[in-house]
Amino acid sequence: MFQRVLIANRGAIARRVIRACSTLGIESVAVYSNADQAAPYLAEATCAEPLPGVTAAQSYLNQAALLDIAARCGCDAVHPGYGFLAENPDFAEAATSVGLAFIGPSPVHLRNLGDKVAARRLFAEQGFPMHAGSRLVADVAEARDAAADIGYPVLLKPSRGGGGIGMVRVDEETALAAAVARAGAIAEGAFGERALYLEKWVERARHVEFQMLADRHGRAMHLYERDCSLQRRHQKVIEEAPAPGLARAAVDAVADSAVHALQALGYDGIGTVETLADSEHAFGFLEVNPRIQVEHAVTEAVTGIDLVVEQIRLAAGGALPQRPPLDGHAIEVRVYAEDPRTGAPSTGRLSIYRPPNLHGVRLETGYGEGQFVTPFYDPLLAKVIAHAPSRDLAIGRALVALKAFDVRGVATNIPLLRAALESEAFASGAVHTRFFNEFRW
Repeated sequence: MFQRVLIANRGAIARRVIRACSTLGIESVAVYSNADQAAPYLAEATCAEPLPGVTAAQSYLNQAALLDIAARCGCDAVHPGYGFLAENPDFAEAATSVGLAFIGPSPVHLRNLGDKVAARRLFAEQGFPMHAGSRLVADVAEARDAAADIGYPVLLKPSRGGGGIGMVRVDEETALAAAVARAGAIAEGAFGERALYLEKWVERARHVEFQMLADRHGRAMHLYERDCSLQRRHQKVIEEAPAPGLARAAVDAVADSAVHALQALGYDGIGTVETLADSEHAFGFLEVNPRIQVEHAVTEAVTGIDLVVEQIRLAAGGALPQRPPLDGHAIEVRVYAEDPRTGAPSTGRLSIYRPPNLHGVRLETGYGEGQFVTPFYDPLLAKVIAHAPSRDLAIGRALVALKAFDVRGVATNIPLLRAALESEAFASGAVHTRFFNEFRW
């Protein structure tokens, strides 16, 4: 097992990794930018080291600074969390080249699965279900031919990156040229390349993802599914497990297919296979996220397995755990510092920040009262996870927690979250990726 782990991240996930290291008796080294020097989790780590600057590029994306801290502090492993460098194969290779264990999949998997077109091909070769899609399209002419084969509407997507950045829906051929120019420009600015491909647009889709674990001995397993259909601008807002209204046998069959694919690829570490299910509950591959997910606590709640502990154990050569039966229902809501109507980020000092402490509710946050929410990073304040024997009771516990969550100094999306959880559509399980586009509150 590792002796000392560098946590190359910030916020809630940094705090979460610190806790997992403590559980395993591992020392932890937290890092912080100038903007995060008041973060409460810094005192919870074995030690904390400053990074230069305040922007992501100056600090949490600064590979040289991170590796220098790891060397000076005597670390033998690095945990990248999620976002920032978590899926960067160059960083994983740089870490391993200086003797650090990278707590994540091997660089070859980060590279192959980070290319969504390559990932589609690899999973299709293993018989995983697919919705219609294309290869990379080099220009408008190739995009036009691909769209004609797939059938409108289509979704233009960057082959790299994530978070919904650069995705453009195209309903007819006359709009395709402008969409290619727009999506390509966004992709180049965000990910450094214009590579695009097309997928069939799935109307009122269910976004269902499968939590996967694989060891370094050729074995893989799943820990059931999460429904992440409630999204704004392709960003997940509410997640739950198990997925409501889907046949257990059908969901398990897709999960087993994901296990087969990852084993065939020799995948190692933790990861998530994401799918879209259409109105007939036909599943199709979306992408693989080769890292711990923001919403991992949903699976932890219904399985009792500490996924971050298992992630560290797997990176150290450990074997897979036993899969327990599903235990009740869990719902996670993401509390963002943003205008609940427009979604615009909100910055300022948290003059009051008092998360709830309630039975059946877990809270993950990297903020404390008096801290500033700055414009430099993602505006996620906290994740509220409610677990109960039934979905209805889990919804109720999540609502009570949101009502008890006192935040002042910044605007939050709590009013939107409460309205969604209280809606008849959500209560009935009528969830889909266009939920918030159609929601009136």
